[in-house]
Amino acid sequence: MQINTSRLILREFVPDDWQAVLAYHNDPRYLRFYPQESEVEYQVRAFVKRFVDQELETPRRKFQLAVCLAGSGMLIGNAGVRLGGLGPREPEARQGDLGYEIAPAYWGQGYATEAARAMLDFGFDSLRLHRIWARCLAENAASQRVLEKLGMRLEGRLRQDEYFKGRWWDTLIYAILEDD
Repeated sequence: MQINTSRLILREFVPDDWQAVLAYHNDPRYLRFYPQESEVEYQVRAFVKRFVDQELETPRRKFQLAVCLAGSGMLIGNAGVRLGGLGPREPEARQGDLGYEIAPAYWGQGYATEAARAMLDFGFDSLRLHRIWARCLAENAASQRVLEKLGMRLEGRLRQDEYFKGRWWDTLIYAILEDD
């Protein structure tokens, strides 16, 4: 599976992608909003393997793609949509969640919005979803802006929903419907 945008190629992961992922997963700017302090090779290899394994599932319920620059093919992040709702739901519920991450060296250039928009379109057009939701930390203003640019609406704030790095974090839930 491959999705092309004006500046990006979203493609299936391959095992060798772990090196590019490791590079940005250890950037302090990336780690600010994640529980881990750093990652090592075996952790990132497992992270990438999970995406490779999901490609083989039948029926496939998770579509997490490598985000690459169209010109060079350089991997700069990932984006995906996963079938299911906030709780355990059947595929017939026609809901999915959206997730994305971009290497900090490429922040502020619209790549997250472009990749996430491609996955939203895939979710609505190809997977025939009715509702797609996303979650982000309330302190991650850049991710909030991406979700709002996509036309997603803030549905709620989960107070002190995540605990890591010695403190509680609020999370925000955004969503968009197929008719929005």
